[in-house]
Amino acid sequence: MKGYIHVYTGDGKGKTTAALGLAVRAAGAGLKVFFAQFLKSGNYSEHEALKRFSDVIEVRQYGRGCFIRGEPQKEDIESATKGILEVKDVISSGKYDVVILDEANIAIYYGLIKLDQLIEILRNRPPHVEVVITGRNADPKLIEEADLVTEMREIKHYYKKGVLARTGIER
Repeated sequence: MKGYIHVYTGDGKGKTTAALGLAVRAAGAGLKVFFAQFLKSGNYSEHEALKRFSDVIEVRQYGRGCFIRGEPQKEDIESATKGILEVKDVISSGKYDVVILDEANIAIYYGLIKLDQLIEILRNRPPHVEVVITGRNADPKLIEEADLVTEMREIKHYYKKGVLARTGIER
């Protein structure tokens, strides 16, 4: 089966959730999934669920778990650099059928990952490897490279009424 490049972007909720749904669907079909989370660290509710699929879904985090404001810190850059190098090896190995790069768009936006480096990795991947890239602010060059682009657009959100992230729904 030919692998395609997906980009899930936009200011609306649901980019990571859509990628998680695809990971579970792929696992259900017997495909091997690598789920790389940039900028994130710590235990989210999805990690508890994905443990049930640990034989076919591997999750790794490349972040400090804090939202970047202003300039990224040295630790942010080091973690993302480690992540993109590991992702390059993971993709080129062909061991995984689906590779998800959660929040990679934001990592590119903040300069933690070089766009050209990611595009080179995508272009040199084995033909069967499907890659999903999530996060706001997808670069137009990455959108051009992708085969499928979905924009999540916020129309209304309860955050604006002061509702914080809820366990099992947003985290």
